[in-house]
Amino acid sequence: MKSSRLISILLLLQTRGRMTAAQLADELEVSVRTVYRDVESLHAAGVPLYGDAGHSGGYQLLAGHRFSRLTDLYAGEAEALFLAGIPGAAAELGLGAHFVDAQLKLRASLPAPLRDHVDRLRSRFHIDAPGWYAENTEAPFLPGVAEAVRTSRVLAVRYRRWKEPTDVDRRLEPYGLVLKAGRWYLVAGPGPRTYRVDQILGLDVTDEEFDIPEDFSLPDWWAAHQIAFRARLHGGDALVLVSPDGAKRLTGEAARALADTGVPEPDGRIRATLPIESVAHAQHAFLALGADIEVLEPAELRDRLAETVSRLAARYGVTPPLPERTPPPRTP
Repeated sequence: MKSSRLISILLLLQTRGRMTAAQLADELEVSVRTVYRDVESLHAAGVPLYGDAGHSGGYQLLAGHRFSRLTDLYAGEAEALFLAGIPGAAAELGLGAHFVDAQLKLRASLPAPLRDHVDRLRSRFHIDAPGWYAENTEAPFLPGVAEAVRTSRVLAVRYRRWKEPTDVDRRLEPYGLVLKAGRWYLVAGPGPRTYRVDQILGLDVTDEEFDIPEDFSLPDWWAAHQIAFRARLHGGDALVLVSPDGAKRLTGEAARALADTGVPEPDGRIRATLPIESVAHAQHAFLALGADIEVLEPAELRDRLAETVSRLAARYGVTPPLPERTPPPRTP
């Protein structure tokens, strides 16, 4: 582990130049004290590494010194690089040819045995990111948006949103692009806010430049955005009884809530509290489970489901059975 970390320090300094002990510690997810000890080990090994004190100080390699052998790839690293690339996404961004060229160069740099191993591995794995039922959305302006992201240029867009007025003009500062479940999202200021790229109706990449806030991190912002989005979807709870077969069909937040709150009942069903976005949304979602779920609360949701079932029974000419009732005790 330590030897791998020492190599990582050298690679970071070789590619980024001067870095402080705190920056190295953050990058390697270790303590600053550990970085100090690693630097001492590198000094003892004769590595031409020196540090400067002060506000603008830090560690760096002797000018012009590079460790070419450090960039040799291990088998696992080569596998990860070839398998992590998504050619479809690169093509959508207008980088398909560059992606192919980069893979050819990487492949050519590998020794023959490792090159053959990677070729075999690539033939056995295929990445298909979108879900089974995802609609095939086209985003004709994606290459232009990607170019604006790369060059930090302001966008003037015509955008279609879900509420009135649906078609609006926006001035956007493109901070970054996110590919989620086969769909591209633009994170842009002011705000920032999220925009579906496939909903852009018109695009003009202006000559105006902008600066992304120094404290902005696209992965961190997206993770927080996802958490907030899920919280907004949780508009209430439903107390339900779910059959074992129904439990297997629950997914996402509902499946997690079942695991957290589920209590077995004598009849084999599971009593649980499931999050719902709204009564109307839950009505459609729970109907898909048919008789494998029974809603106990809220009363409005239970009544809506009962009404829908009655209407379906009437449409198909079936008289719904009366609910089971416990017979009254006999009088001696």
